Amino acid sequence: MTRLPSAVRGAVTTLAALLALTTASATARADTAPAAPADFVALRTVDRTILQDMRYVTAHNFVGERIDGYRRPLCILTRPAAQALHRAQTKLLRQGYTLKVYDCYRPQRAVNHFVRWAQDLDDQVMKGEFYPNVDKTRLFEDGYIAEKSGHSRGSTLDVTLVRLPTRPTRPTRPYVPGEPLVPCFAPQRDRFPDNSVDMGTGFDCFDTLSHTLDPRVQGEQRANRLLLKSTLEEQGFVNLAEEWWHYTFKPEPHPETYFDFPVSARSLTRAPESPAHDAHR
Repeated sequence: MTRLPSAVRGAVTTLAALLALTTASATARADTAPAAPADFVALRTVDRTILQDMRYVTAHNFVGERIDGYRRPLCILTRPAAQALHRAQTKLLRQGYTLKVYDCYRPQRAVNHFVRWAQDLDDQVMKGEFYPNVDKTRLFEDGYIAEKSGHSRGSTLDVTLVRLPTRPTRPTRPYVPGEPLVPCFAPQRDRFPDNSVDMGTGFDCFDTLSHTLDPRVQGEQRANRLLLKSTLEEQGFVNLAEEWWHYTFKPEPHPETYFDFPVSARSLTRAPESPAHDAHR
């Protein structure tokens, strides 16, 4: 075997030591859940009057189980988005309404959970409520599921209106896995209990009736959608046309960054770490 010169051997030894140190550091970071940047806040610290009905920490969602990364029923947003939502809430309270959020910041691990579920065509437990008219093979093609979500950037939320005085924030009874399901576009009195105003469909309804300005949605249902839309747009939010509940505050503080810290109070109190950027943006 050829013997390397002493200078080369020394360089190789140094490089090996550096690689070992780097690997150990990477492993340590991987074992520690990332924290939120300093400009992320819990919505309740900005406005305690906005109702929170965080669906993905429960089993009552289109997957049918608690979603990865949701450790607490907590709405987290960038501070500018939370402040804009507070301004909208102030106006709505004077009109006899309150906002209610279903989802806010969403970690990338939750999006990955959605993708795995969508690829499992045998799992259609919640089809009867959330996508009764959509073949699961089309969820990606039709845009209902994607590998990246604006929610992970921290300024997007899913929101509705509740008329004052409010009924209980939570449904009058808990969802029982396996119970009979009612289509999300059925009359409101037949759908799973929710204290929001009638928007024509339930939240996360995978159907064209969920398009904000679908012409089939008229009367009080359309008026409710337009009230939510106009109020939020005045404060800088932009609606996703395919989902009456989906709004993004503009300009986004983190327009090209997808975060993965868990939804928990602890994520907001630990020392911030550098966020991972989307390699495919």
